[in-house]
Amino acid sequence: MKSRSTLDPAAGRDQIDVERALAEIRAGRPVVVRGSESVLVLSAEALDETNAALLAPLAGTGARLVLPAPRLRRLGVPERTEPGAVALPLLDPARIETLALRLDGRIDAPVAPASPGDEAALALMALAQVLPAVLAIPGEAAPPGTLSVAAEAVARYPGRQAAGLREVSRAPVPLASAPDSQFVVFRGGEGLRDQVAVVIGKPDLSEPVAVRLHSACLTGDLFGSLKCDCGDQLRGTAGWMAQHDGGIVLYLDQEGRGNGLANKIRAYDLQARGLDTYEADEALGFGLDQRRFDFAAAMLTALGVSRVRLVSNNPEKAASLEAAGLTVVETQRALGRVTPENIRYLTAKRDRAGHALDLDAFVCSEA
Repeated sequence: MKSRSTLDPAAGRDQIDVERALAEIRAGRPVVVRGSESVLVLSAEALDETNAALLAPLAGTGARLVLPAPRLRRLGVPERTEPGAVALPLLDPARIETLALRLDGRIDAPVAPASPGDEAALALMALAQVLPAVLAIPGEAAPPGTLSVAAEAVARYPGRQAAGLREVSRAPVPLASAPDSQFVVFRGGEGLRDQVAVVIGKPDLSEPVAVRLHSACLTGDLFGSLKCDCGDQLRGTAGWMAQHDGGIVLYLDQEGRGNGLANKIRAYDLQARGLDTYEADEALGFGLDQRRFDFAAAMLTALGVSRVRLVSNNPEKAASLEAAGLTVVETQRALGRVTPENIRYLTAKRDRAGHALDLDAFVCSEA
């Protein structure tokens, strides 16, 4: 695939601004979001006593904490469907942590509508895979050297990234269950992270190709966590493809349904305290699923695939591929172990996200 030059003006000043802003956010530094109102924003998880003291002179009494709708509902704002902002007369890290993260947090002030700049800032946090909570300070003032990015550029970024996806390397990698396999690495998609297509065997591209879209799961894929069935699905699907005319596994860097590894482990902590997988994500401010699959479709197109036999229990994956212009001719289940440790997780996926999972036999056997 033809490589895109990062020095080419056609690559887009806006894209470069967003990419640099993401690096700043992940490093715990503020950026300015430009729009109808310019606003200095910082990830709430980066606000400690030192940063609060440095930013307080800029904030005055106009700072606000921007939170997504799921977190506001958790704080006690019923039926909230849009993000909102809570006034911060003082930059109190303890109060901000309570409102943004703590399970026992409760709303303690009126909630104002979020501005377009606030919403762009939340989108930046999602792309950076940090906690979806933003300290926002209105106005032009900012520490020297602070990067700025247009709100419109943030909105356009994911679609442009999918369009700019490119292959960067490939090589044979024999697997235990699929010795005739090749890894093809693409760069792009969400946040410029690398994505991998594992081509198993020699699939006939003139026919529908068996495909699995597999989001990375460090705990399950690598360490064999008993909390999920991800590793079983990954290895089982690869072995099945090796025995049935080949196929393609897209290994996508979308840990924790797109929330990122740190937030996934935060959610695990909440699950250990009694919440199910979706309740834990909502308590942190996330919706049911933050993943996008338009760049997965772009990977398949680049590999010459136009018709798919999808190996997945998730109906959203089939819908996303169809929306991106591919034809999903059939869907078959991806099988994994059902255990006492993951039964609640799998039940939540079935009941709340419509995953095709047959768990009744296991429940009956455990009764």
